[in-house]
Amino acid sequence: MPHEKRAGHEAVRIGALTRRRSGCRARDLEYAVVDVETTGLRPEQGARVCEIAVVRMRGDGTVIREFTTLVDPRTAVTGQEFHGIADGDVVGAPRSAELVAELRALFSGAVLVGHNLDFENAFLTSEYVPAGLPGGLPGLCTLRTLRSQVVLERYSLARASHALGGDWPTGQHTALGDARACAQLLAELLRNAPGPLHYVGPAPVVLTAGPSAARLKPRRSAAGATRLAGPCPRPVPVRPPRPWPRVWRDLELDPRLCAGRFGEAERARAVARARAEARARSALLAGAAVTGAAAVAALAAALLRPRLEAWWAAEARGLTRT
Repeated sequence: MPHEKRAGHEAVRIGALTRRRSGCRARDLEYAVVDVETTGLRPEQGARVCEIAVVRMRGDGTVIREFTTLVDPRTAVTGQEFHGIADGDVVGAPRSAELVAELRALFSGAVLVGHNLDFENAFLTSEYVPAGLPGGLPGLCTLRTLRSQVVLERYSLARASHALGGDWPTGQHTALGDARACAQLLAELLRNAPGPLHYVGPAPVVLTAGPSAARLKPRRSAAGATRLAGPCPRPVPVRPPRPWPRVWRDLELDPRLCAGRFGEAERARAVARARAEARARSALLAGAAVTGAAAVAALAAALLRPRLEAWWAAEARGLTRT
């Protein structure tokens, strides 16, 4: 497993899951499912993290550790109608820079996961990379993955959880509640796939992590969302994985075409590209089969030629004697 390298520009480089036999088996990896609640949508416009959570898990769904805390954004906490965090809640909470040691330990040797990971990536890049978090860490977006692999009407975390697993997630719009729901989706995705899924992307990186002196401050509301996993691994993120309905695509889509809005036009474009690539692969395989048959025939002719020439020579000698 690669060790830490010099930080890149962005915190995360997003990979993908595929049913093709490339990369490494996804169930053999470990994952750090991350979610943030923020004071706004765009860090370049001054939005900051006000809560963060990480669920560290294995590919079989076993939860190894959970982490969550409110974060002092050093600015007014807006967006309370979504995340329910007020200015008074973050008093005494650690700042983002104080959490880097904890995050390095949680991310070490893992693939970072988020539902719309581009959002978490933007805030990790703007707040945590300047404070010492390495850039270029491996990532996986469950939103892109679901769009690539299964057919649903809506792909939001809550709607996908209900459509596939039968339950609405609890603790919505809390960092830990959403991280747990994303971890549950990932565990069920890896278990229910019609064949082994493989991860293609940057390899997990071993990070060095010093001691953390940050005093964490988990929120106390949201229907018990702060009940953390104990010191022993927990077998499932939320509940035992359930079988999914028959929603798998015949042809997986390119995850790079599954980001952003992904409306009808974007879906149609991605499906058309998948069909075109499937036709191209079929033509390539057919051409390879024809080429292979021709090569076998040429080899057989080359091997038979000495025998034929000897036979012709013998026949010629016989005719001469006659």
